[in-house]
Amino acid sequence: MHLTLATGDYESIRALKEGTVKADGIELTVLTDMTSDIRHWRMLRSREFDVAELSMSNYLMAKYTGLPFVAIPVFLHRRFRHGFVYVNTGKGITKPADLIGKKVGLRNFQATANLWIRGILEHEYGVPHRSVDWFKQDEEEVEWTPPANLRIQRVAPGKSVEKMLVEGELDALIHPEVIQAILDRDERVTRLFANYHDLEMSYYKRTGIFPIMHTTAIKQEIVDKHPWVPINLMKAFEESKKAAYKRMENPRIVPLAWFRHFLEEQEEILGPDPWIYGLGAINKKALETLMQYSQEQGLLGRKMSLEELFINTAAHS
Repeated sequence: MHLTLATGDYESIRALKEGTVKADGIELTVLTDMTSDIRHWRMLRSREFDVAELSMSNYLMAKYTGLPFVAIPVFLHRRFRHGFVYVNTGKGITKPADLIGKKVGLRNFQATANLWIRGILEHEYGVPHRSVDWFKQDEEEVEWTPPANLRIQRVAPGKSVEKMLVEGELDALIHPEVIQAILDRDERVTRLFANYHDLEMSYYKRTGIFPIMHTTAIKQEIVDKHPWVPINLMKAFEESKKAAYKRMENPRIVPLAWFRHFLEEQEEILGPDPWIYGLGAINKKALETLMQYSQEQGLLGRKMSLEELFINTAAHS
C-alpha cells in the first residue's frame, strides 16, 4: 500500500527516503520539505499525511481531546534544552530565579521544547511557570483554553518575539531553535545558561532523560484497517536508524573537525543508541516526566497511560 510520511530531513531516515530500507508491504512517499511547525499544523488541523513526525506535546493533547491519531514509539527528534533560554543583557538576569516576574516570550505555549524548558526551570531551578508573564507570538496547533491563573497574552499581530527580546520589550525568550541574535553574536542577547553543555550532561547523568521532542503519528483509520502497518513501519524506522549509525562511523562524511571526539563523548554518556525507540525504561521515564509537566502547565487534562498513547509494536514483533 502507498503511504505519505512527513518528517524532518534526518540522517536517521535517510535510508527510508532513499529507498535502501523499505517497510514491508508499504510504498512510502517521504516528504521532508517543510518546517516542523508547518508539518505539525497540517497534520493536526487538516490530517494531510498518513504518517507524520509530530510534536510530542501536541500529540498528547490531540489524544486527550480525541483526535483520530495513534503513535508508534519512534522518536525522531530529541534535544537537550538548557541552551534555549535567551535573555536581554540589559535586564540584569544572571540566574534562573531572576526570571520570576519577568516578561518572557514564546512562539507558542504548546511547543514540546517550551514545555520541557518550563518544566526544567520549575523543577530543577525553582522558577514556577505561573510566576512568569508569558507573551506568545503564534496561534497554538491544538485548540486550547489557558488556565485562569496562567499569566499569558498574545503579542500584537506582526510582532516578532525575537525582535522584542533584542529591543528590550521582552526580558527573556524561550525558543525551540538557536535564535538569529545568537547566530549574529548580537551583544544585546545572551543565553541564560552560558555553560549549557555541561549542565545538559549533568542533567542526563542525574535523571537519565534525553528529552523527547517528537513522536511518529499515524491516522487512526489506517491502523484500524491495516493493523500490520505500524509494526512494519517500526521495523523499517529501526533499520534506517541502524544504517545511520553505521554511516556515522565514517568521520569524513561530517564537516566537523572534532566530530569523532563528540561521537565518542556521546556514546560514553548516552550509550550506543541515544535515539532509542520503543517503550523501555529510558523512554518511559522521559514520557512520564513530559506528561507530568503537561498536566502541571494546564495542557493535558489527565495523565494518560502509554498503552493509550502508543501501539506497543514490541508485542507483535
